[in-house]
Amino acid sequence: MNIVNSAKRRAPLKPLLAAALSAWLLPGASQAASQCAVSEWPLWHSFTQHFIQPDGRVLDASTPQLHSSSEGQSYGMFFALVANDRAAFDKLWAWAKNNLAGSDIGNNLPGWWWGKDEKGQWRLLDTNSASDADLWFAYALTEAARLWQDDSYSKEAALLLNNIKTKEVADLPGLGKIMLPGPQGFAKPDHFWHLNPSYLPVPVLRRMAGVDPQGPWNDIARSTATLMKGAGQHGFVADWVGYRGTGPGNGLFVIDPVKGEVGSYDAIRVYLWAGLTPNSDPLFKPMLDSLGGMAQTVATQGTPPEKVQVKSNTTSGDGPFGFSAALLPYFKARQQPWLEQQQRARVDTLLAKSLTPEAVQARQPPYYDVVLSLFALGYMDQHYRFLADGKLQPLWETSCARAAKP
Repeated sequence: MNIVNSAKRRAPLKPLLAAALSAWLLPGASQAASQCAVSEWPLWHSFTQHFIQPDGRVLDASTPQLHSSSEGQSYGMFFALVANDRAAFDKLWAWAKNNLAGSDIGNNLPGWWWGKDEKGQWRLLDTNSASDADLWFAYALTEAARLWQDDSYSKEAALLLNNIKTKEVADLPGLGKIMLPGPQGFAKPDHFWHLNPSYLPVPVLRRMAGVDPQGPWNDIARSTATLMKGAGQHGFVADWVGYRGTGPGNGLFVIDPVKGEVGSYDAIRVYLWAGLTPNSDPLFKPMLDSLGGMAQTVATQGTPPEKVQVKSNTTSGDGPFGFSAALLPYFKARQQPWLEQQQRARVDTLLAKSLTPEAVQARQPPYYDVVLSLFALGYMDQHYRFLADGKLQPLWETSCARAAKP
């Protein structure tokens, strides 16, 4: 493994300025080529410097295993697509296929956890897949095929979707089709299932329905909204939710017996995905209506709570700046600009502090906070948006289209 001192990998400013000046001066085709190059998205460039290894591995150095995850690889591919960074996209996917899926995505879903074991060997530590990462892999590949006009990506996406449908989708009595968190360990023999609401971004499901109309994706989206309403309490949702079948066509949401009623590092993404959902989607309003507790709490406390006990409606701790970032699209969707401005100021201050040369020399920037910031700030700063059918519209797509006109 090659852990590079991230303080030494910061992109020099002068070449970037020179490139921007050249793009402004060059006419015609040269200008179009420049505008269609990798986007000038500073936070993406920071992510590539501090987290992506030369071989395409996304390193999270916060654990003794110095681990990588299918989540990190799939999120990285989405961000690379938003940035029009095809070289990074291909490296991230190649590493994931080779190291997480045994170079055989036709038969294998990517294992979710890779790193250094107790004997100091680098290997796949957990072969069980994480369905949210599998879904983001398929989405990124699908949109790469469309935006970069390369059908090889869509063929790989189809292999993933087929495996997801076969291994990670269940039909729960009274709820319908839903995506389980993974193929192993989440469906119990006594008609009980463990569910994770943060694994189910509706815009991504909508796009999968577009490429696989006979698939379960729109049904899963509807079940997702039902999950938020049925399992949520006091306008919050927990990291994990239990579902118990009570009859052939009936069931109910219960507190997860393993993880309890806490909503924290997983659940924060539920508010993010709801905020990123286009307001034309019929599930947009029902989902936001189910999630009002977070806005009320932030308005009262000034910061997002680190933990919420959803049944007792109690909170504890201050969430990190990534939590504030994740809530920005949510506040925008709820038309609460005062909360949006307040939390954006917190994100800008603490994110910049985590990326100073002194900070990165001492430790890697906080992976999860930076990832949540990439999703949220990328959207807020108009680097991308999701269309009504789930298609990705990156800023560079419209810029390239304008540049190509004579």
